Amino acid sequence: MSAESQPYLHHLAALVAAPLQAWSEPQGQIRGQGAQGVYFGMARVLARCLLRVDGIEPQWISSQVRSATVAEYLYTVRVPGSDADPVVWVVRTRTAQAGRLSESLSFKSGLPYTVRLAVQLELVADSSTTEQIQQGNTFSTGGIAPGGSRWHWRDADTIAALTADGAAIDVDGSLLLLDWSIELAPGHAVELGWSLELTDAGAPLRAAGGGPLLTPATSGEPRLQRLMSTSMSDLNSLRLADAQAPGDAFLAAGAPWHLTLYGRDALIAARMLLPVNRELAAGTLRALAARQGTKVDPETAEEPGKIVHEFRRQFTLLPPVYYNYYGGMDATALWVCLLHDTWQAGMPEAEVAALLPHLQAALGWLRDYGDPDGDGFLEHLDETGDGVAHYGWKETPDALRWHDGAPAKGPLALPEIQAYAHEAALCGAALLEHFHSGDQARQWLTYAAELKDNFREQFWCSDDFGPYPAMALDADKEPVDGIGSSMGHLLGTGLLDGDETAAVVGRLMHPALFSGYGIRTLSTTNAAYWPLRTHAGAVWTHDSAWTVMGMLRSGFADEAALLASGLLNAAEGFGWRLPSMFSGHSTQEVWPPVPHPSATRPQAWAAASAVPVALALGGFNVLG
Repeated sequence: MSAESQPYLHHLAALVAAPLQAWSEPQGQIRGQGAQGVYFGMARVLARCLLRVDGIEPQWISSQVRSATVAEYLYTVRVPGSDADPVVWVVRTRTAQAGRLSESLSFKSGLPYTVRLAVQLELVADSSTTEQIQQGNTFSTGGIAPGGSRWHWRDADTIAALTADGAAIDVDGSLLLLDWSIELAPGHAVELGWSLELTDAGAPLRAAGGGPLLTPATSGEPRLQRLMSTSMSDLNSLRLADAQAPGDAFLAAGAPWHLTLYGRDALIAARMLLPVNRELAAGTLRALAARQGTKVDPETAEEPGKIVHEFRRQFTLLPPVYYNYYGGMDATALWVCLLHDTWQAGMPEAEVAALLPHLQAALGWLRDYGDPDGDGFLEHLDETGDGVAHYGWKETPDALRWHDGAPAKGPLALPEIQAYAHEAALCGAALLEHFHSGDQARQWLTYAAELKDNFREQFWCSDDFGPYPAMALDADKEPVDGIGSSMGHLLGTGLLDGDETAAVVGRLMHPALFSGYGIRTLSTTNAAYWPLRTHAGAVWTHDSAWTVMGMLRSGFADEAALLASGLLNAAEGFGWRLPSMFSGHSTQEVWPPVPHPSATRPQAWAAASAVPVALALGGFNVLG
């Protein structure tokens, strides 16, 4: 991907009903510029959707976002001879459903005489992939030849069917023009509409079955209620399932680029939501278990027992194929932790028992494959020549820095990966003990104790303010002394003792890391800090919310509430839809918070962050 050409998203509006999404200007027009368009699965099906009245675009007045799937746009139509007041208008209501995008156009007039209007909608069919668009390619109309109002955008398995009652439809290659002529009488309304039905018979992921996530009741803070309502709407828009197991819902990572299964994202989001919903966690566990690694394949990084990192479509092959990619180093341990927590939250024991073979395999991966150089820590060793230094969530090459700003050289062992592995060993031991495998349980308790000792011996740094965990161990096994947010992922995992936990909490809440809105990924004292650097200065919503959870589990309720309050304030500044990340500018510098132009939204773990925020602020009662 070319970072220079990736389209910015902060100025766009999105409606999502996975696997469908629509990206437009905030005023509702879709021009095909950048990421604008209507997508289904991993392809853009419409690049343009422009409304004109009497040959010109109506003038925008207001946008009303009703939910993740519905928005209304109010325009005025300037009629010759009328005064300056907007007395003729059209309300454009766009609705996204899992396989359908529709719009209603409601025209009303306050004039004392009948108005005749020519209404036109310009559509341009497309077949660009999300990967192409993310790389900055302009949309391609070549080869798209709709057969009237029905066409295939990729192959015989994909069908787009256009309906527009009362409209004359003119097709010229990829250009479709919908024309209506209306008479608008005083005091009456004229309703027009169109819809696009999209199907992909070959897609292995579909909209999830079953009921939606319900918005939990919150108490007290009205702002918290608004955040929770918006977040749950966003989360429901991201629900997907395997076509062979539609009842096992999980959350797609996010729109527009990652509307598919990402192990890490799905697990973190499900775990944050566990206090209010067990079914999603259970579905996530089963969906990922079905794709657990069974063999060694360097090309896809598959290894026995490893949990899939990403389920992606490979468009460079014709016809396009789907495959599982296993590069992430964190999903396997996180899967074990989620299984334990879901069991503790009341998952039926028969369902837990059915996943025990997958638990055994996941723990086996930690032992047999997670530490390829045998130094006692989990890390990624590049065997394919792709140059990746690590496979943690901070994926950009310049994310991990020495305090002087120099990038750390890999392979890198990350502190959060060790924390996940430590907690997974403890969680696995508890499950094995309960399900009558006491000898194996003791082995994993020993594993956890050794990892904890090794971490304490090699991962700690110190400066004028005292000790703190390093950002990583570099290729020479030296602790990288940069200070960043990853240490927050150590909280509540059992990897730290009481004094170490207090030291980490103190660092996180220092103004060099805590912006007032959230925890910066890199300290402002680092020479490489920049507030809009993706993993070296920006605030990531889930990163801060995960830290809130760790603080609560570690007994630091006051600090958790302060951090949660910052995220709630940030949510207000973003219209209650928390993006994946935002600027590291402090509350003393900016209000509202500065958006990161590459931030995705809705995003699963950002929306799920509403639950830790509510827990820290005492907003509702958790599941019993």
